[in-house]
Amino acid sequence: MPFPPLNPPLRDWPGQRVWLVGASSGIGAALARHLLDKGAEVVLSARRQTSLMQVADAHPRALILPHDVTSPDSWRQCWTQLSELHRLPDLIVFCAADYRPEQSWQLRHEQVRQTLDTNLAGVYFGLETMLPDLMARRAGGIALVASVAGYIGLPGASVYGPSKAALINLAELLHAELKRHGLSVYLINPGFVATRLTALNDFAMPGIISPDQAAASIVRGMERGCFEIHFPRRFTLWIKLIAMLPYRLRLPLLRHLART
Repeated sequence: MPFPPLNPPLRDWPGQRVWLVGASSGIGAALARHLLDKGAEVVLSARRQTSLMQVADAHPRALILPHDVTSPDSWRQCWTQLSELHRLPDLIVFCAADYRPEQSWQLRHEQVRQTLDTNLAGVYFGLETMLPDLMARRAGGIALVASVAGYIGLPGASVYGPSKAALINLAELLHAELKRHGLSVYLINPGFVATRLTALNDFAMPGIISPDQAAASIVRGMERGCFEIHFPRRFTLWIKLIAMLPYRLRLPLLRHLART
């Protein structure tokens, strides 16, 4: 007998309002287009308003809301604006991300702060702003876009990987704490997706997929009520397997990756 889904399946997209935070490019932009095609109302946020306008393409169900995820004030202002417009979201997707390939001895504090503020602190600022209202409504959902880089200590991702590992931990505890308050929590763990960020890599990326393929996987996972949505499975399952190995076996594999 199959296990019941960990979240209620999301199928009525025409009745959903989704706030995509980090929608100007990559997975966020592709997901915005997929959800608009399915009939959802989509709020698109990022710092680059011109890019958001290109993604929205004057769609009648798209609302552009410029936003800096690293600013608590920006979170409060956006939430107030959506409330005043009577357009508070049913689902918030945290897509904003910063990444650069870097070894542990190449760290620079300005870049470390930028990555952690974008990938991690911004999520906390958003939760602080939104959770009281969502819990009072006892309805809605939160989706965190982490990464398979958070499964294990992959060399060359000295700040990005730990920031995504923190999001995986956070998604698990949010699901444990918020389910009894009527809220859904989704953890999205992509492998390699062809975006402006992965274009910085100078190595072969196994199983790399397009942003459209990633967006389709996310939508399918939400429609099935999954907690974790990871893709492409031909790659992510191997990383999950490595994460299950004892350190005596796992660390030599990671050292080998560090030399390649």
